[in-house]
Amino acid sequence: MPSATKKVTVTRRSTGRYLATNARGGQIRFGTGADEEFSPVELLLAAIGGCSSVDVDQVTSRRTDPEQFDVTVTGQRIIDADGASRLDPVGLDFAVHFPDTEEGREAAGLVERLVKLSRDKTCTVSRTIESATPVVFKADGEPLD
Repeated sequence: MPSATKKVTVTRRSTGRYLATNARGGQIRFGTGADEEFSPVELLLAAIGGCSSVDVDQVTSRRTDPEQFDVTVTGQRIIDADGASRLDPVGLDFAVHFPDTEEGREAAGLVERLVKLSRDKTCTVSRTIESATPVVFKADGEPLD
């Protein structure tokens, strides 16, 4: 399968406030978490939940629209002995409910399998994190030591 390079540009708006722009022109404002704007960690949690939400929603909504579709994503921030911080563990909790109709029962019957499929195969975001994908930092195009 051909690879597709994804790209987002982050631009400083002011101290601690940024604008992420994708190749299609979509934009998200974010910051340090000192105000109502999302922090980078919250964006990461949203990306994990959003990725799996799309996986589940794309299939189930072909049957019927859900009455409730909420995914709560949590991450415990820990600080390692060397002072480095990370999230461990990250958890997703799906609350997806459908009308009590034939289509709704059919859609509801798919949720657990689709969540597992997302976890194991189709969610690029969570699978990237779990695979410990290297992140290469550069300054003015030059890799850092």
